[in-house]
Order: sequence, then structure tokens, then C-alpha cells
Amino acid sequence: MSRISKDQVNHVANLARLEFDGEQTEKFTKQLDDIINLAELLNEVDTTNVEPTSHVLDIRNVLREDKAEPGLPQEEVLKNAPDKKDGQIRVPSIIE
Repeated sequence: MSRISKDQVNHVANLARLEFDGEQTEKFTKQLDDIINLAELLNEVDTTNVEPTSHVLDIRNVLREDKAEPGLPQEEVLKNAPDKKDGQIRVPSIIE
């Protein structure tokens, strides 16, 4: 027994401003009925002793703890700078 009718498919198509010919209506009616049957089939699965999940993958917090650590020595930071002066990196002026 089909749970969805061609009239329902045509009604939804009309709401979505789609036009289906007879063959397309027949095809979508069967596809939607198959989807409903599959969803009902899932209700038959025994889920006793299965814990509910919100995600199929085991997700863990991968962020490191936020704690202060000493930075690099100033000489180490400046050693590859192309232009430096008074312990700072010089950059071209962008505002005149």
C-alpha cells in the first residue's frame, strides 16, 4: 500500500513551483514511498542497551591547555628580520 499519493506529490510540486509530467510524478511518488518505508523499517531495529549518541564519531577536545609559557629571546626573534632598529622590526610606512 502506498503511503503517498500522486496528488500529494503534485501538491508539493505546486507549492515548490515545479511542474512534473506524469512519468516524473510516478517516479517521485515511488521514491518518496520507498523513503517512508525505509524510515519505518528503522523503527523495527532493536535499540535496547544502545546509548544515545549525538555524533557517529568519538569527538574529544583536542585543544591544549591554555597556560602562559616563556617566549623566544629577543635576539632569536630579530635574527631573521630584514630591517631592525632599537630591538624592533622596522616595516614600511603605509600611512603618510
